[in-house]
Amino acid sequence: MGKFQKFVLLAIGILFIVAIILLGGVNLITDWFWFNEVGYQQLFTTPLILKLILGFGTAILVFLVLSLIFTLARKFSPSSRSFNVKINTPQGPKVKLIEAGPIIKKITIPLTIFISIIIGITIANSWETILLYWNRTPFNSVDPLFEKDISYYIFTVPFIRIIIQLFESIIFIGIAGSLLIYFMLGVIQIRGGLKNFFRTGVIHSAKRFISVLFSLLFVLISLKTYLIDIPSLVYSKTGNFVGASYTDVHVAIPVLQISAVIALLVGLILFIHAFKSVTRMMITSIGIYLLTGIVGGWVVPEIVQQFIVLPNEFAKETPYIENNISATQKAYGIDNIEKRDLTGETLLTSKDIEDNKLTIQNIRLWDRDPLLDTFSQLQEIRTYYDFLSVDNDRYTIGGNLRQVLLSARELNTANLPQLNFINEHLTFTHGYGLTLSPVNEVTKEGLPVLYVKDLPPQSSLAETEIANPEIYFGEMPNDYVIVNTDAKEFNYPSGEDNIYSTYSGDGGIKISSIFDKLLFALRFKSSKLFLSNDITSESRLMMYRDIDERVRKLLPFLKFDLDPYLVITENGGLEWIYDAYTTSDLYPYAEKVSDSRLKDVALETSFISSNLNYIRNSVKITINAYTGKTNMYVSDTNDPIIRSYQKIFDGAFKSMDDMPDDLRAHVRYPEDLFAFQTNVYSIYHMEEPQNFYNKEDAWQIPVQPEHDQTDPMMRHMIMKLPGEEKEEYILMLPFTPKDKDNLAAWMVARNDNENYGKIVVYRFPKQKLVYGPNQIINRINQDPEISRQISLWDQRGSEVISGNLLVIPIEESLIYVQPIYLRAEGGKIPELKRVIVAHENKIAMEETLDLALSRIFNDSNEIIPEVSEPVEDTVVITDISLIEQASQLYNAAIEAQKVGDWSIYGTKIKELGEVINQLSQE
Repeated sequence: MGKFQKFVLLAIGILFIVAIILLGGVNLITDWFWFNEVGYQQLFTTPLILKLILGFGTAILVFLVLSLIFTLARKFSPSSRSFNVKINTPQGPKVKLIEAGPIIKKITIPLTIFISIIIGITIANSWETILLYWNRTPFNSVDPLFEKDISYYIFTVPFIRIIIQLFESIIFIGIAGSLLIYFMLGVIQIRGGLKNFFRTGVIHSAKRFISVLFSLLFVLISLKTYLIDIPSLVYSKTGNFVGASYTDVHVAIPVLQISAVIALLVGLILFIHAFKSVTRMMITSIGIYLLTGIVGGWVVPEIVQQFIVLPNEFAKETPYIENNISATQKAYGIDNIEKRDLTGETLLTSKDIEDNKLTIQNIRLWDRDPLLDTFSQLQEIRTYYDFLSVDNDRYTIGGNLRQVLLSARELNTANLPQLNFINEHLTFTHGYGLTLSPVNEVTKEGLPVLYVKDLPPQSSLAETEIANPEIYFGEMPNDYVIVNTDAKEFNYPSGEDNIYSTYSGDGGIKISSIFDKLLFALRFKSSKLFLSNDITSESRLMMYRDIDERVRKLLPFLKFDLDPYLVITENGGLEWIYDAYTTSDLYPYAEKVSDSRLKDVALETSFISSNLNYIRNSVKITINAYTGKTNMYVSDTNDPIIRSYQKIFDGAFKSMDDMPDDLRAHVRYPEDLFAFQTNVYSIYHMEEPQNFYNKEDAWQIPVQPEHDQTDPMMRHMIMKLPGEEKEEYILMLPFTPKDKDNLAAWMVARNDNENYGKIVVYRFPKQKLVYGPNQIINRINQDPEISRQISLWDQRGSEVISGNLLVIPIEESLIYVQPIYLRAEGGKIPELKRVIVAHENKIAMEETLDLALSRIFNDSNEIIPEVSEPVEDTVVITDISLIEQASQLYNAAIEAQKVGDWSIYGTKIKELGEVINQLSQE
């Protein structure tokens, strides 16, 4: 390769590196602008500065130590090796003698730099662990084995592990590199081929140096055993539970303690061996260490487990089972659950229904999926609007608490009629308004009643009026936009015309100079952004508009809920509320919840793959849909992890007392947290070790089969809890016994005011049969009238959609409610046509919930028959022609019903009613 070619390759390499650094720098600077705009500079600077200090500091330390090791390795090598290298010259091929020493020096320097950078980056990425250690907060609770505060395992042990692993890596690389250097220099020579691979001759000075390195390695192994391996027994799985078991306490701990001492002695002997030949003692000590690890660490524990523990397992493991139960309950926040036993008096009357009228009025007849389809067809208005999800919330309407379902109308730029820079980034910048419906109201056509609808949003209630409907920040993944430009900004469509607006908020980064335009043009790789004349000094660029991306950018150390939700504030603004969690997988003795355990019961969260064993909903985040202003409130002041983050990022987190009252009224217990808690509680409600060991009272979360999916029946609802005086907004989930279908209990998380976060479990008597969800579903499917009607509908151009079965606690009993939707073949608008209500052994399907309830409940607690039997001699019919006419109309209506012709069916039924009225007058 000629000099010119080498120069070109070098220039290309330099330009490539410069481009990477430049782009990285551009992203860094523009992110800094964004963190300044949202007002959380410390969330940017603190991790960045610490990463730089850790990265560069560690890289320099590693480089210096490894350079010293490799330099000393060469220094302690009195011999060298030369190589004959064949090179091509103008005069022909020649053989040149090259010394190995200079070549090794040239190789080790860049290799050491590369290794140092890699280790530096690794340590820099551990910034969070290091900051948490330096700002650790005690849990004020100790583990039962070593009696150390829980913070030691969550904050201190991970920090110690990083330090030990760092020095282990340095020493291990130093040993490997030194051996390679000695081999290249001829200090270590392999004699006689592979069969004599281990017969080597080592020069005395090199032997000393290698012995010192191995001595340091064994000292680190001793420290690791004592400071990491022994404390890690609190996560042991030797028994059938998490935590140190009988074998761990009586065998593993003593063995590890002995191993730590032996490793320290081996290190001491190796150090002595560097200056005095004690080869036999060194080999013996290493053999004892290995033998202790094999026999004491595997053979003996297995013998003890098989022949001492298992034959009398419960007696041996009882205290350790108690440790596991207690720790797991604390780790998931289910240690203070209030338990209430129901009497088993399960028969309800019409008075019970009347006394719980508000609960009945808030029974959710609309499932999210059918309602989302209906919203999409009726209220998207234009193709570029999307309803992404349906949120569940409650509002005080007319003095009563009402449950509603709402969905934001967001802009989907992918569906714009024409995609170009101006449309995507300057003109179509935001969604507009929302649609809101009560959970239980239905029009005559079987469609949801809309409290808020259309463009601009029209509200039929004062409590849900929207003054500022523009949605610049939402759940829809969208690119950056620029507002306050010379281009018209689309607001909403009005008939054949479009209404335009000018942004009046303070959201976004102000682009006040040509330098700002250049930076963002480079970041977004858009020359049009830089060259556009529509962008002025008053323009503002909005990025990270997807609220999920936004919160993860701000708080990468937290986990986030699967379902943020939109709230209408008192002044008509729109705010998103996002739940965030602190988690850990290091809580001692606590059981872990894996993704498979949650999926088995159809519970989904946004972080099920975390395999965690500690979780708290410690932060509530609010995001203004218009300005993007983001506030973070600490909702669990008892959580030591979030308190540690408060120390790290002073001033970033606010108190819940600072949250506006109109937003606090909409704070709810998050479903992701409840999913973990109910999953764990299905086993860990058994606090007595014997019951827990035998799993004789294990529960499970019932799921409702629905095509190829399952529904865990977790619901937010408004109801009056047994023993309480008024209705409240709760999150509820039922339990059935393991592998059984009858109901065992139901659990609620309370949401309102001073009761927020309190969890109550209501347990049914074990000796009484209380129908569970699957039993009710089977009975519904087996009911001849319901089955016949659904089969009739599900033919000839119609599709029947069975809604989710709702479990509604009333007093100390339950009613079950299932909506039935009908959708025309090829249609996209489901209509609510029937409601099924079940209680005890009674089932009714009617056009409305009230009618179904009236058939189930009356003062005598008897089922009202579908067709009343005539009483003899009470009605005298004299007009035979009217009777024949009624019969004909009835038969015609039935035939129309069979073919799905609902228009004719309705007409005939109306005519039949008129004939019946005439007969009644006879």
